[in-house]
Order: sequence, then C-alpha cells, then structure tokens
Amino acid sequence: MCGRYVIARAVGDLVAATGAVPDESLGGGDETALRANWNTAPTTDVPIVLERLAGEGDDAGRVRELHVARWGLVPGWAKDPAVGAKMFNARSETVLEKPSFRKAVRARRCAVPANGYYEWKKLPGPGRGGRKQPYYVHPADPEETIWFAGIYEWWRVPEGAEPDSGALQPGRGGTGSWLLSCSVLTTDAPEPSAEHPVLTQLHELHDRMPIPLAPEHLDDWLRPGEEQAPQLVDLVRAEASRVAARWVLDPVDPAVGNVRNNSPELVVPQQELF
Repeated sequence: MCGRYVIARAVGDLVAATGAVPDESLGGGDETALRANWNTAPTTDVPIVLERLAGEGDDAGRVRELHVARWGLVPGWAKDPAVGAKMFNARSETVLEKPSFRKAVRARRCAVPANGYYEWKKLPGPGRGGRKQPYYVHPADPEETIWFAGIYEWWRVPEGAEPDSGALQPGRGGTGSWLLSCSVLTTDAPEPSAEHPVLTQLHELHDRMPIPLAPEHLDDWLRPGEEQAPQLVDLVRAEASRVAARWVLDPVDPAVGNVRNNSPELVVPQQELF
C-alpha cells in the first residue's frame, strides 16, 4: 500500500515553498534537475526536504536543505542497500520502537513532496486477487503540494560497490560515498465522515494511508532533536485526517499498475472499471 506517488514539482517551486537550499546534486536550483515522475515507485530517487544543525555553540543554527534520496530506508547498519526495497513505508504506531526506524525518527525527520499518490481499491470478483480499481488521491487544488511525513538515513557505501543513484553524495573530507534514503510514515485510514465524504472514500479505499503534514507543523517536524519525537509522531497522526479532508479521489487508468508507464495521462480521471 501507499507505494506509488506522483512527484512532478520543479526544484524552484520546492525551494520557494520551503526556503530550502538545493543540494549540489540538484544543480543549485536548476529547474531541470528533477525530472517529473508520474509513477514513482519504491527504490526510485525522490526529493526530500530536511534540516540539520550547522555550526557550534552560540553560532549553531538550523539549515534547511533540498536533497535527492532513494525511496526505501537503508539503516546505517545494513549490509546491503537492497533492504530498502521493503522499507519504503514506516508504520507510525511502531516507528519509535522498530530497530530499522527508531533512530531515524528521533533524529532525522524529513518531508517528501508529492502532487498525490495512487491506491488500488479491492473489489469482490473472481480470481485469486479479485478486481482492483486504481485511484489517484490528490489535493483539490492542482497547484498544492502534499508534504508527507518522512524519515531519512545515511548509509556508507563500501568501496567499489556504489549503486547507480542520484542519491549518492561524497563523504565529508573526500572519504567514500554515502547513500541518502528515506521512508514515508503511514497511519490508519480516516474514520467515515458525513461532514467530509472524502474521508469515507479513503476509509473504503484502503485501511492505511501516508501521513500528510499540516503546513503549520512542517517546521516542527523538520526541526532536529530527539526529545520531541514521540509528541511529533502523535501530532502528525492526529492531524492526518484533517489535512486529507481537502483531497479528491479520481479513478484512473489501470495502466498505472505498470511502473514502465510514466506520463501525465496517468492522472487523467477515467470512468470506473466496475
């Protein structure tokens, strides 16, 4: 679930929205540095915004940066980056305890921008898997960006084993390379709501959903620090339904099921199949 995203925002737009400084891998803000991806799948490179502390003592301050990360968290202790293929989502209910995620959520939180995401609604029918109708879940305003609550990690790449990824960065002091990876936090789907029908639709669509950050909580989520992590996880979980109430669900072409298909036509509303 929650395994396909639409990420088609230019570097300049993301910088303007967050005040982040683009990493060198993004060409210092070059509009062409991020290729629009209408069918983003796990292990794909995605943009993330993070904050780190720079300087020491009284001169220390927060620096907000825009990076490219591989979608699928690779813990620092992992022997192979392939483990990230199974860790593209992190359940918010257990993220503070799971060995793969607990250090990242306490010290390395990020936001993952997206136009929207795809989800498949399972319908009764013949066959082992039944029938599935894909939906594109997105804000009613096409210019609005969803900022999903994420976590990130750095993984030191063994010499001579560098994966092909735009998420690779040279180590400080010129020693080796590091792979930047991320995961998106998820929560229970909203409870049905007569006031907000879209929440009922989300409830019927899937029992889980990625956690969107309310604009007023973006700064808090990105702020480095361990002490506030449990409170922040509870906060973004509690606010997820309120943010999602502004979304729209459109049935789309089943072609989105094949990751090789990647074009704006994938998000064009279609008649439901069933």
